[in-house]
Parts: sequence; structure tokens; C-alpha cells
Amino acid sequence: MVIGQLDEGQYNLNFHYCEKFLPSTNRPYTLNVEVTEKNPGGYLSAAEIPLPRLYIFMAGVFFIIAIVWVYTLLKHRYSVFKIHWLMAALAFTKSISLVFHSINYHFINTEGHPIEGWAVMYYITHLLKGALLFITLALIGTGWAFVKYILSDKEKKIFMIVIPLQVLANVAYIIIESTEEGSSEYALWKEVLFLVDLICCGEELVLCSPVVVCSNTVCLALFPSAAMNLEKLKLFRHYYVMIVCYIYFTRIIAILLKVTVPFQWQWCYQVLVEVSTLIFFVLTGYKFRPASNNPYLQLPLDEEDVEMDEVVTESGVLEGISKVKKTSNGRERQKESTL
Repeated sequence: MVIGQLDEGQYNLNFHYCEKFLPSTNRPYTLNVEVTEKNPGGYLSAAEIPLPRLYIFMAGVFFIIAIVWVYTLLKHRYSVFKIHWLMAALAFTKSISLVFHSINYHFINTEGHPIEGWAVMYYITHLLKGALLFITLALIGTGWAFVKYILSDKEKKIFMIVIPLQVLANVAYIIIESTEEGSSEYALWKEVLFLVDLICCGEELVLCSPVVVCSNTVCLALFPSAAMNLEKLKLFRHYYVMIVCYIYFTRIIAILLKVTVPFQWQWCYQVLVEVSTLIFFVLTGYKFRPASNNPYLQLPLDEEDVEMDEVVTESGVLEGISKVKKTSNGRERQKESTL
């Protein structure tokens, strides 16, 4: 069957077994179907033809911003925290994952089926990228390394629950990618993916919310300088809004776009997801850049701020907490005795 340009669209082959048609009789059946679907340019559908080029292009863009980020870290090495290197690892992993995704689609287009080795490499890097993304965003949102060096018991419990859920969500995605749409497993894992992904997004917001909604007393304990208190609180509020917008665009707007546009334009869904991720990465890197003149990451150095540190420490709020002092040569950690 040859379909012309006037008949272009999405075609489905459906088989229905009506068990209630004659309930008193046993109607066994045997069905063998072999279908080869091919477009003039390859085996990919009209909605998937641009994807290999899109993924390899975005892989190059993410690799470039990863190189720029590493250069920034080396340039300001005395202002770098461990979370900055985790952000660099996330950018490189994202780039590698997109490369394998593009290669996987290329072989599907030319051979009609994925090459097992390349597909496995894509699934591994996708799984690693998903875990790194959640861990990095959650650690930044909780203020780890920037305003504190330990996680609370509540945050640790949430991490212990959500990280396995995030792994499960990525496993569900991999199964969906490698399973035929008409199989029963496909529908089951699609529901699992939607539910688990929704829970993970909710927990991500819960982890980031304490810094955003903290009271003046708690924020004073975290950021002793009044001006710094306001600046850092504004930073984490902006970051919280960025996470909400990122989830909104990649989970809601993108899905609405996918179900509303014509079939041959459904690849725009992936464009929106990748561009939203790129913008989110760039804004996060800019907000938390390790520059010595970044007002968000500076710690107090004047006497007034140090006195306030001592007052709060004597009250027991910061008992056992280490104070980090910025110098021109780097960071010196000074453990103060508490009363």
C-alpha cells in the first residue's frame, strides 16, 4: 500500500477480540502480522525524521556550555564548591546522552530497528543523567554547599525515598521506548512513568521550598548579614520559580503541544523540552556561578557581621556549625567554639 502526499497522516493497525460477542462459545484465534512501515527517507515516521539532527545539534550545544562551565570553574578555582563540579558532570552527561539518542534514532531510520549496543549505551547515560539532574537540582535548592554543609534529617529521608523513585521513572521510560505501543506492558509502564514522575516533581518542590519560605529568624541564622540575607533569599526564591517554570514547560506545556499540533509537527515537543532544559541549565549556572564578585555567594567579612555571628552562635542556633571565611587566596574554614 502506497500513501500519497494527500493522504499523509498517522495510521494505526488495530485488532479487537470481542469476548462478549458470543459468550457461550469458545472462539480461539491465531494472528500473525508482519508490517513494514517506511517513508521515502527511511524507517522513521514523519514526526521522528528531524529527531536525529535535533539531538546531535543539542548535544553539541550542551557540550559547549559544559566546556565553558569547566573553564569558569578553573578560572575561579578558589570560589568553587563541590556542587559546581556536579553541575559540570550533569552537563557532560546530558550531552553524551543526546549523542547516543541521536545514534539510536539514526540506526532505526537506516536499519528499521535499533542496534542493541547503542541502545544500551543510551539507556545507561539516560538513567545516569536523570539521577544526576534530580540530585543536583535538589542539592542546590536546599542550599547545600552554598549556605550549609549538612542536610537535615527530613531532607535525607526525602532523598532516600525520591532517588529510587527517580530511578524507577527512568526504567519505566526505557521500557516504554523499547516496547511496542500496542502491548499491555506499554500501557502499564506509561501509567507508572506518569505517576512516579509526578511524585518526583512534587518532592523536588518540597525539598526546595524550606529555603524559600524560611522565616526571618531562620534566614538570619543562615545569612547573618542583613543585606546578604535579602540577596540570597531572593536568589533561592528566583531559583524556586525557575524550577516551577521548568517543570511546567517540560511536563504540561510540552504535552499539550504534542497532542494539539499535527502529527508531522510533533517533533516540536522535543524541541521545547530540550530548549527549556538548555535555558534552565544556563540560568542556573549564571545564578550560582563561582565568581568572586558574585554577590549571592559572598560571606560577611566586616566586624559588624562577625559580631552578629557570635551573638547567634552564643544563643545556640548555630552550635556545631563551621564558619567559612572568604579570603583573596581562597577559603579558610574556622571552627569557632560555642558556648
